[in-house]
Amino acid sequence: MIIIKSPDDLAHMRVSGQMAAEVLDAVARKVGPGVTTGELNIFASELIGALGGKSAFFGYRGYPGHICVSVNDEVVHGIPGHRRIQIGDVVSLDVGVVYDGFVGDTATTVMVGVNDPEVIRLVNTGQKALDVAIAKAVAGARLSDVSHAIEAVATDAGYSVVRDFVGHGVGRSMHEDPQIPNYGVPGRGPKLKSGMTLALEPMINMGTFEVDVMADGWTVLTRDRLPSVHFEHTVAVREEGLAEVLTCMKRK
Repeated sequence: MIIIKSPDDLAHMRVSGQMAAEVLDAVARKVGPGVTTGELNIFASELIGALGGKSAFFGYRGYPGHICVSVNDEVVHGIPGHRRIQIGDVVSLDVGVVYDGFVGDTATTVMVGVNDPEVIRLVNTGQKALDVAIAKAVAGARLSDVSHAIEAVATDAGYSVVRDFVGHGVGRSMHEDPQIPNYGVPGRGPKLKSGMTLALEPMINMGTFEVDVMADGWTVLTRDRLPSVHFEHTVAVREEGLAEVLTCMKRK
């Protein structure tokens, strides 16, 4: 069942969303050559605790990290560890924070000294796909209007969207209905209504949309081992106008 959030629920989600945004921003600033993915994980864990929250990921179905760190051909769910980031890497960071029983979920992809124009274009396409998805998440639209918009941005640029993993509703649970594929024809699925809170997350591959899951049971790789990017915001559909981005970093 799709859950419509009350004004009080949305107020709580604004707090958890801002916490997730703050953590993601801080971790992204720590990404650089020589830094290990495990060091990013520890930093994120300490910051989440200092803010009074807890990781939405740690222990979820047995996941061992506090955040997900996916590098180059890793699409999502990369487990932080001993891997050192290098010049030329693209690093996708996924952060989920629980505060007062509500989840904020957000992700971005960071370029580390990347000078390959095709990789830069891939990253820019991922960000554009998220922006377009948010613009489509308006009351009265159909869910697949969002899905189709993401796919159109990716395919128009010559890339593909991952089909095995999708966006989702979010709130008191990290994964609520509805599932939000990153592909599909427009005009289908439930109508979006004010109070729906959605985690929109384009996962865009340079090559094939097909993926493999590593032996660790978590890390998702592109099947052709070409780069992938991941962007995500938690948004709230409003009665009128554009969706409210709950995980947008507010500069002080």
